[in-house]
Amino acid sequence: MKTNLRTTLRPVGAFLMRGSTPYFMTIALLAVSTILVYLSPRSIPAFLLFAISASLIYFLKLKKPFQLGMAVLVAVVIVPILGARNIFYLEVIFQIAVFAALALGLNIVVGFSGLLNFGYMAFYAVGAYLWAFFGSQQPFLLHEIPGTAPMGTPFLLAPDWFYLFIFLGVIVVSIVGLILGLPVLRVRGDYLAIITLAFGEIIRQLANNLDKPLNLTNGPQGITPIQRPTMPKGILAWFNSICEKIVGHPVTENQFYNIMFYLIAVLVVVVVILVTARLDDSKIGRAWAAVREDELAATAMGIPANKLKLGAFAVGASFAGAMGVLFAASRTFVSPESFNFLQSVSVLTMVILGGIGSIPGVIIGAAVVVVLNLQILPSFSLFLANLRQSDAVIPIINFHWKDLSNQLDPSKYQRLIFGIILILMMIYRPAGILPAARKKRKLQGSMSAGSSGEAEGAGGPDAAASQGKGADRG
Repeated sequence: MKTNLRTTLRPVGAFLMRGSTPYFMTIALLAVSTILVYLSPRSIPAFLLFAISASLIYFLKLKKPFQLGMAVLVAVVIVPILGARNIFYLEVIFQIAVFAALALGLNIVVGFSGLLNFGYMAFYAVGAYLWAFFGSQQPFLLHEIPGTAPMGTPFLLAPDWFYLFIFLGVIVVSIVGLILGLPVLRVRGDYLAIITLAFGEIIRQLANNLDKPLNLTNGPQGITPIQRPTMPKGILAWFNSICEKIVGHPVTENQFYNIMFYLIAVLVVVVVILVTARLDDSKIGRAWAAVREDELAATAMGIPANKLKLGAFAVGASFAGAMGVLFAASRTFVSPESFNFLQSVSVLTMVILGGIGSIPGVIIGAAVVVVLNLQILPSFSLFLANLRQSDAVIPIINFHWKDLSNQLDPSKYQRLIFGIILILMMIYRPAGILPAARKKRKLQGSMSAGSSGEAEGAGGPDAAASQGKGADRG
């Protein structure tokens, strides 16, 4: 069935890649999807069509200048305008950008160097609390009761120190990654996963309990308010003068801050992609791959495995540090609950679902998981909740939806459906949505080896002996 589907789709793919067809398809689909999202700001199918149309810029055979121009048009012009019209869409795309950077960082640890990390959100937390502490009133509240702040308490630093702290977050969290890497050098496999899991929980518990004897983190109540960087003078009025008629209403300062943080997140993601791509196609990247495939053989060939592991933890953690600073400034609030174990598993899921070791695959995995968790599954739960409040009947069994037990709350179906999707993906697409070329070749080789083994078994020992004689004659 899979072979027939590929045979059917091959002519379609060839047609889409021929001549000027990909250019026409990209422009037409992007224009149609943009209009649909503009006219129906709350439509999920329209948003999904827009996301697919934007992804075609990468997948279709287009010239690099055209690809770059279309990508800039979508990221810098279309998305901010659509996001100002419906701020929820901008929030979804911002979350995609944040988790894409986190997944790319974890991909260096898991995909490039083969080190399983279950505590990756700890690095994200360190970056967030770094700016949360220095960009708030917290340094003057070390001896105060958590949750109380005297009137007139000043902020330690000016808001624009935020930009410097993005780079400081990279440096500080890289050092934390090196500290984590030191005890990891002695262990492998499941033991490595347990250590990283413990590290993630240690960081979360420290954030939860460092409100005494000195109130460093404000405990479970979290730190707030956290300063945002100052907005450039006149930029909001300039944006409204151009886009107010297109958006349909004047954009407020808070809404424009969302656009501003989205653009910063996109810039960070672009830098992360460039750094990751350069590392993958470098001597260090090939050494990571060697350590991942066979650490003993790599060490025997003179590759310093321990140094490379430390480097993988440091580089992967640095991306999370930058995004942690951005998260703290955009939310103006951080608490330990934002960095729990399930969040680390979610980022790891993005890497596996997209394709371990694949840069575009990991980004697609982050987009799929975020859209599922923020849009599709909540909408499905809301649909089921509306059914329970109506007189609708389940077909065949003639059972009323409103008679379902309260234990079968529709909001609980989200994780169930998400888990089923993951199971189906691992069965039918084990390499991920867009696997890395090396991973794809490895899976194809194992499948071909298995089929050849079955053929040999079907031929019996006589067939194997005749093949051996033929080889000897050759």
